[in-house]
Amino acid sequence: MKIKKAKKSSGQISAVLLILAVILVIVIIIVFVVIRVRTIKNSNSANNSNNTTEVPKPIHETSIGDVKFIFQKAQDIGNVLRSKDLRYQENLTTTEKYIMVTIGAQDIGKFNILKSSWDVGNIIDSDGRNFVSINDQAYLFLPKPDLCGSLLKPDFEPIPCLKLYEVAKGSNKLKVEVSFMDRNATKKQESFIDLDITQ
Repeated sequence: MKIKKAKKSSGQISAVLLILAVILVIVIIIVFVVIRVRTIKNSNSANNSNNTTEVPKPIHETSIGDVKFIFQKAQDIGNVLRSKDLRYQENLTTTEKYIMVTIGAQDIGKFNILKSSWDVGNIIDSDGRNFVSINDQAYLFLPKPDLCGSLLKPDFEPIPCLKLYEVAKGSNKLKVEVSFMDRNATKKQESFIDLDITQ
């Protein structure tokens, strides 16, 4: 009788030990899976933070020497420049598009900026294509007087320079070149202003 009890108790102990061993293996597997998932998430988030590049903000003003250039307006006029008086100037048409750009120039120094020492130049697109101003062809479409390159006085309000361009339809991410050469400089200095085109 005593032998049977010992066999029963030793059988129960081995069954309990077997169940505990199975539970322990399951717990180890769960802990391993949780740690692995967290490691993968952390490495993915680190990779994502390294891969995300910040989009550069558009540049709407820049200073060269004592001249501050400020973006004021850029407008897509379409493919026709309509003349106010056809006796003096015919309508101008293009297969592409006309862009009208207004950039303000301000003297931020202590002395006058001489006439013709600053200018608004070509438009450049994202592919590096240059588009030259057509102001000489579209003289009658421009405001009078033409203030581009005029004398700037210290701390006066910005003077608007308006330029017209004929630009390819597919051009995007347009920027305009601005330049200045002070009295002491031997070389013209240049910078760029990004254009926000409106319809």
